[in-house]
Amino acid sequence: MPMSAHEIEALLRETFPDAEIQVGGSDGVHMSAMVVDESFRGKNRVQQQRAVYAALKGKMDGSDGELHALALTTKVPE
Repeated sequence: MPMSAHEIEALLRETFPDAEIQVGGSDGVHMSAMVVDESFRGKNRVQQQRAVYAALKGKMDGSDGELHALALTTKVPE
C-alpha cells in the first residue's frame, strides 16, 4: 500500500520533532523528502541519510516495502 506525504512526514517527525521537513510526490511510491535538522551537525551525508532511513521504520525495506524510492536531501540549519 503506497504511503502519503503526510504519513512519511509523521514518521520523520517522531525522530526529528524540531526539523524542517518537506515531503513531495503524489504516487505514494516514488517520493522526495528534505530534512533540515540540528542533529545532523558534525555527521557526514551518509550518516544523516541513514538516520532518516531509520526513522522510516522499515517502510523502504526490500521489494515489499511500502515506499519504493525516496529522493532524499539532508541539511544542517544555517
